[in-house]
Amino acid sequence: MDFFPTGEHQLIADTALRLSADLLEPNADALDQGGGREVMLKNLKTLAENGFMGLNVSADYGGTEAGTVSFALAIEALSGGCAATTVTVSVTNMVGEVIQAVGSKDQKAYYLPKLTDGTYPAGAFCLTEASAGSDPSAMKTRAVKDGNHYVLNGTKLYISSAEYAGVFVVWAVTDPDAPKGKGISCFLVEAGTPGLIIGKAEKKMGQTGSATNEVVFDGCRVPATAMMGAENDGFRVAVGELSGGRIGVASLALGIARKAMHTAKTYIKEREQFGRPLADMQGIQWMIADRETELEAARLLILQAAALKDAGKPFSKEASMAKLFASEAAQKATYTALQLHGGAGYIKDYPLERYARDARITTIYEGTSEIQRLIIARETLKAL
Repeated sequence: MDFFPTGEHQLIADTALRLSADLLEPNADALDQGGGREVMLKNLKTLAENGFMGLNVSADYGGTEAGTVSFALAIEALSGGCAATTVTVSVTNMVGEVIQAVGSKDQKAYYLPKLTDGTYPAGAFCLTEASAGSDPSAMKTRAVKDGNHYVLNGTKLYISSAEYAGVFVVWAVTDPDAPKGKGISCFLVEAGTPGLIIGKAEKKMGQTGSATNEVVFDGCRVPATAMMGAENDGFRVAVGELSGGRIGVASLALGIARKAMHTAKTYIKEREQFGRPLADMQGIQWMIADRETELEAARLLILQAAALKDAGKPFSKEASMAKLFASEAAQKATYTALQLHGGAGYIKDYPLERYARDARITTIYEGTSEIQRLIIARETLKAL
């Protein structure tokens, strides 16, 4: 066991920390207050230019080839600056990985360089529907074969970055008579394709700077070559990619939590009550000790899952453990950090309330905490 990052890991983490401090954090509050699409696009372009939109994509397609451990470290660092921007980075990396994993040679050559170099500001992952959230196999979106084309009809919900995505990875039912989850296929749909309609941006509690939209497919006609992988094999692909995405969400939650606790620790060392700094009070110290222990445990769970993925070993259970633990630890950490600021933490002059709002969604997207517990239990019992 080697608990120390390699030189490459550290370089990626240090670069991400620099960009987080210099680029993302100064714009985070403006984005949170509706500062506009231009700020987000500038952030994403700069991150692409620095190699963060293809961290696990081959250099043949403009990727960094840094691996999943580097990805986890980068997402943690970036999210401390701006979670809204970082979620787009995480999802775009997820889109790049699925194209690399199951796309054809032509699909990879066409789409991946556009993701990695920032030609496409982002990629979108279109899986969730009104009746298919925790159970994506219940989706209703259809793709009907019509000669050398497929025609897509249906609606996807809560799609991150849809407003500025250049390519959409879309799951749709191609065989409605197949057993549940067996008749689903995966398609690549480029932005601007007729019949692809981006709905209004949702008004969210947190991560408000990132766009989250309804995406409608209304007679959206794509060539048969737009299908990724084998027909009716798309659900297996989705399940596999969600496991990798959970490492990203866990890392994002950890980054927000660490930033919140850093802010709180700085505050309690300066803030005096009853004639001494808050940091000298034992009750406060115990709160710090508990949160720091939980966040370090979260970090180790994340890196374990990332290392297993990089080694080509099964990692689904470990990714769910990391996502479950890190996202729930982040809830406690952000609320503790706010509490340590007292009344000041509730005021928007401090970023604590934003950290708390941004962290809240991490227990929900990419599979709720309840779904993660089901996965962990299923995988554990399967091993007996």
